[in-house]
Amino acid sequence: MLIRIEASDLPGRECGQTPGFPGYRNIHVGVQRRDCRNELLDLHPGDAPSAVWELEVTATCGETGWDLRGPFVQGRPGGRFVYLSWGAVDDAGMFAMFRRAKLWFDCIPVAVLDAAVNNGLLVAHLGLTDSRGQPLCAAVRPPLVKWSAPTV
Repeated sequence: MLIRIEASDLPGRECGQTPGFPGYRNIHVGVQRRDCRNELLDLHPGDAPSAVWELEVTATCGETGWDLRGPFVQGRPGGRFVYLSWGAVDDAGMFAMFRRAKLWFDCIPVAVLDAAVNNGLLVAHLGLTDSRGQPLCAAVRPPLVKWSAPTV
């Protein structure tokens, strides 16, 4: 099955200093590989008009419903998620993470997940700028993300 994350409203290439936040330049966002903070899928600059990631996952039906697993899926059964990692890219092209957003699977409606497994496609739609104009971070659940299962 394919998960497609469709993001819009990126915060810009710089995020300014605010109380408790030092500010960063040349920020980018990508999907973090499980067990490897430094391996990211498809880095997008923070000023891109949109960002899309496609992740191959395996859906297994268990006693508590569908369990999604794959190289970019984090967490244990019942607590799975994807990390969207924000970082600053230096002149040498090195990415230094400064925050992450957890795109939780536990809030996907059962009917949507059932349809996605049937259709082979699960889509997450979300904006990547928080209410303070900074890169979105922490737990991401509805209404910040909308899950759908369009027919392929």
